[in-house]
Amino acid sequence: MTERGPERSDANATYVFAVCWNPDPSAVAGLPGVTDDAPVSTLPLEALTAIVQTVRARDFTDEAWQARLSDQRELERYARAHHDVVSAAAACCPTVPLPMATLYQSEERARDALTNEADRFHAALKRIAYHAEWGVKVYVQPCPPDDSNHRATPSVPSRPAPGAGLAYLDRKRGAQERRERRRDQALQVAEAVDTEVRSIATASRRLRLHSPQPSGEGGMQVLNATYLVAEHRVDELTLLTQALRERTGAQVELSGPWVPYSFVGEV
Repeated sequence: MTERGPERSDANATYVFAVCWNPDPSAVAGLPGVTDDAPVSTLPLEALTAIVQTVRARDFTDEAWQARLSDQRELERYARAHHDVVSAAAACCPTVPLPMATLYQSEERARDALTNEADRFHAALKRIAYHAEWGVKVYVQPCPPDDSNHRATPSVPSRPAPGAGLAYLDRKRGAQERRERRRDQALQVAEAVDTEVRSIATASRRLRLHSPQPSGEGGMQVLNATYLVAEHRVDELTLLTQALRERTGAQVELSGPWVPYSFVGEV
């Protein structure tokens, strides 16, 4: 829903961080936002409120934004500033975060565009009200590597013992079966953890698994998921993840609470 801003060097634009239900203006007052040109403020949208900031349009042209994307430190600064404002709003009321650099040519254009999407915002706010996003990651120790190729060899070549080839194939087959069994067990652990956490969550999403660290530390990730959990069930979630660690022997990591970015839909 981002609108291209005007081209004049002196023109302003309206940057929108989020849309909320009844925010306390003091919750975002004083936050630096993404620029020093104007304070973060609120913009009434009938039954909704947007969290906005006046910015210089020239700082958000396609060229300016592409340059920012290539500067990792500058991009991180903008992302952190955007998140800080969204988090401050979400701490005081149900909040739908908008993507970074959601921009309109004026407050009037922002008000019109956001009001036209009011039904979608109300649906998203109803879904996430009094909820937070929590991440759960599960790691298991990988199967030890097959050491059949690393056995000590005699310094003087000798004729293989009778049946040595068959024994070697049996070892390789056994190692493969152990790896498959370990993999199946790991997948069962992931499914068991996901099933139990989903039983207390309002919604959930499975995310892409992370690749193992080159050092081998942390084990093999078998579950990377995020859950929308009601505030009154957070203690239950904490106790459940502790019980799952003890029951499965896996490394079960719980992180959060986060603003529910993953559950607001396409707004």
